Amino acid sequence: MASKEPKFTNRLAQEKSPYLLQHAHNPVDWYPWGEEAIKRAQSEQKILFISSGYSSCHWCHVMNRESFQNEEVARIMNENFINVKLDREERPDIDKLYMMFILLINGSGGWPMSVWLTPDLAPITGGTYFPPNDRWGMPGFTTVLTKLAAKWASDREDLVRTGRSVIEAIKRNVDQKQGSGNGDEEEGAAAVAAAGETLEAKFRQAINLYQRNYDPVWGGSLGAPKFPEAAKLNLMFHLHVQEPKHKILGVVLNTLDKMAAGGIHDHVFGGFARYSVDKKWHVPHFEKMLYDQGQLLSLYANGYRLTHKPLYLTVADAIYRYLCKDLRHPGGGFYSGEDADSLPTADSDVKVEGAFYAWTYAEVKETLERGAAKFGDTTVSPIEVYAEHYDIKETGNVEPASDPHGHLLGKNIPIVYGSVRETAEKCGTSPEIVERVLRVANELLHEVREQRPRPHLDTKIICAWNGLVLSGLSHLACVHDAPDRSKYLATAEELVKFVRANLYDVQARKLLRSCYGNGEETLASERPIYGFIDDYAFLIRGLIDYYVASLDEHALHWAKELQDIQDELFWDPKHGAYFYSEANSPHVAVRLKEDHDGAEPCGNSVAGHNLLLLHDYFEEERLKERARKLFAYFSESSPFGYVLPEMMSAALVEEHGKHTLIVVGPESPEATALVDAVRRFYIPGMIIVQLKIDKPAHIERRRKSLDNFKMVKNMPTAYICHNRVCHLPVTEPERLAEEFQPRYTFDYLEYEN
Repeated sequence: MASKEPKFTNRLAQEKSPYLLQHAHNPVDWYPWGEEAIKRAQSEQKILFISSGYSSCHWCHVMNRESFQNEEVARIMNENFINVKLDREERPDIDKLYMMFILLINGSGGWPMSVWLTPDLAPITGGTYFPPNDRWGMPGFTTVLTKLAAKWASDREDLVRTGRSVIEAIKRNVDQKQGSGNGDEEEGAAAVAAAGETLEAKFRQAINLYQRNYDPVWGGSLGAPKFPEAAKLNLMFHLHVQEPKHKILGVVLNTLDKMAAGGIHDHVFGGFARYSVDKKWHVPHFEKMLYDQGQLLSLYANGYRLTHKPLYLTVADAIYRYLCKDLRHPGGGFYSGEDADSLPTADSDVKVEGAFYAWTYAEVKETLERGAAKFGDTTVSPIEVYAEHYDIKETGNVEPASDPHGHLLGKNIPIVYGSVRETAEKCGTSPEIVERVLRVANELLHEVREQRPRPHLDTKIICAWNGLVLSGLSHLACVHDAPDRSKYLATAEELVKFVRANLYDVQARKLLRSCYGNGEETLASERPIYGFIDDYAFLIRGLIDYYVASLDEHALHWAKELQDIQDELFWDPKHGAYFYSEANSPHVAVRLKEDHDGAEPCGNSVAGHNLLLLHDYFEEERLKERARKLFAYFSESSPFGYVLPEMMSAALVEEHGKHTLIVVGPESPEATALVDAVRRFYIPGMIIVQLKIDKPAHIERRRKSLDNFKMVKNMPTAYICHNRVCHLPVTEPERLAEEFQPRYTFDYLEYEN
C-alpha cells in the first residue's frame, strides 16, 4: 500500500539538514536562512521570524508539535512574517549572534531560539520555547505573534529604531572588548608582559573558584543540572601535571569516577548523555552529542595515561565502541548525535524522552532469565547481582523531582553507588563473578534494546566535532597497553581521510562546515557553508594529536596549511584574536569573537594551543607571537581560568615550556619503542620528532636545529629537551620512561584511600 502523501510541503524539503527536513511538511511557509528569505522580507517590509534549533533538541520537537504543525498558528505566521528555520549546527555564526541578543534581554537562553528581526536583520524581541497558548506564566506563541504583528502595523518605526539600537549595542560590546586587545606589536608585547606577571594569580583564582564550586560528594559543580564541563576538567589535569602543589587532581578523578558511575553514562553499551538533571549524575537529558563523546574520550584516555586506573580505559573503550557502532558513517566520519526522544514501542505515535534507555525491573529480570545459559555456572542470581549493582528497583529508581512529566514512572536508569567488591560482598560471591555477570547482563540488555525504536540520528557530519573525535581517538591510541590500540589508530586514520575527501574544498582552499550522511554516500549542501573558526581550530588540534599518535607527517603538514588559512580568514590584525566567521560572510550583522569555553571549547582557546605547538614543529616565530597576542587579548577576561579554561591550559604550556622528544634512527621497532616510552604518558604540549635517517622528513627540512642530533653506537637514540636544554642521549626505552615516570604517573589508589 502506498504511503500517504503529506498534506503540506515547504522549501525545507530541498535541504540536506536533518533538522530542517523535520519541518519540511509543516503548514508554515518556511525558508532556509539565506538571500531569498531576506530579500522577500525587505521587498514586502515584513518581520523575519527566525526559529533556530537542532535535530536532537527535545523542546524544539515540542514546539514543532504544538505550534508549527498547527494550521491556525501557521496561518498567523504566514500572513504576518517571513519565517526562517535555522539549523544552529549548520550556521552557528547566525545562532550565536542572535543568542547574544536573547541573553541580553532575558538573562538566559537555549533552544529552540525564537527571534524576530526587522528586514535589515536587527533583532526586535525574542525568547526560547513558547507554549502555543498562555500558560505557566509564559505568553503563548500566538499571543506573541499577534501582538508583534499589530505593533509592526501601528508603530513600525519604533520597532526599527529598537532593532537598530540593539545592533549598535552589540557592536559597542564587541568594540569595547576589542579595545582591550593588542594587535599592535609594541602594545601587544607590553600586554603580554603584564599578562605574564599576573598568570600565577590567575591560576590561583581559577583553582579557588573550582574548589569553591566543587561538589565533594558527587563531583562536578555544585547543584543541578550537571554538565561534564570537559574544558575545565582538562585544565585541572594540566594544572596537576604542571603545578602539583595546587592539589587539584582529586577534583578531576572524583568527577570522572562519579560521571562513569552515573546514569549520564550508558552502562549498557557506552557513551554519555549531554547532562544530568540532578546533582548525582543519575537521570540524564538523554540526547548523545558527538562533541561530548570526543572530549570525554580524550579525558578518560588521558586519565588512564596519568593514573592507570582500569575504569578509565574501560569507559574510553566503551565510548569508542558506541561511536563506531552508532555514530559512524561507513566512510569514516562521525554523525552529530542522537535524540533524547524515541517511540516507546513500534505501535506508539508519540515520542517520549528516555524511552530507549529506561527499564522496568520486570524487563531486566525477564531478559536475564531468558539468557540464563550465557551466564554459565554460577551460584548467584544474575538479577540479584545486577539489581544490587545498578540500583534496579521494582518500583523504579527515578525520583519524581527528576521526572516532572512522569515519563520515567516505574522505570530504572542504571546507576552505580558502590564498587564491584561491595556488590560481591552483599551477594555472597567473588568480584570476578560479579564482573562476568554484569558484562553478560549488559550484552543481553543491549540485544533487547536494539529491538526498540531508536532515537532519531542526526546524520549531519560537522567538521569541528569530528576534529574533537580525532583528538580523542589519537589520545586513546597513545595508551601503550590498550589491547585495541591499533584499531583506535586505524579509525583515526580513516577519519582524517574522510575529512580531507568530504569536508575540504580543494578549489576554494577552505574547510566546509558539514556534509550529510546518505547511506554509504555523503551529500554536500548546494550552497556551500564554509568552516568557522572552531572547524579550523578543532581539526588542526586533532591533526596535531593524530601526528603524535601516528607520526604521520602528512597530517602535521596539513595542520600547518590549515593554520595559515585560518590566520588569513579569521585573524583580526588590528586588535588581535580570531573572529568566529569570515570577513565576507553574507548577512552577518556583527562579526563576533568567542570569549568563553562552554560545552565545546571556543576556537580562540584551541587556537592558542595549536599556534604554540606548530611553532615548535616548524620554527616560525610569528606563530608564537600570534599566540602571545591571543593570550594578551583575552587576559582581562575574568575570571580567566574559569571562563577560558582551555586557553589557560595553553598559557600553561607557554609559561612552563614544552618537552621535545627527538628520536634519531631508521624506521624500526626499536625507534618506535623509544617513542612509545614517552607517548604513553600524559604530557601536555609534548613535541615528538622522529628523524628517520633512511627517510628524510618534512620536519627535518624545516627545522635546521635538528642537524646536531645523531645516533649513538649506531642504535636508535632518543633526546629529551626542555626550554632548549637537552639531556644526555638514551637508547633504552626503559631508561627513557624512568625519566618521566615520577612526574607523570599518579597512583589512583592513594587518592581512593
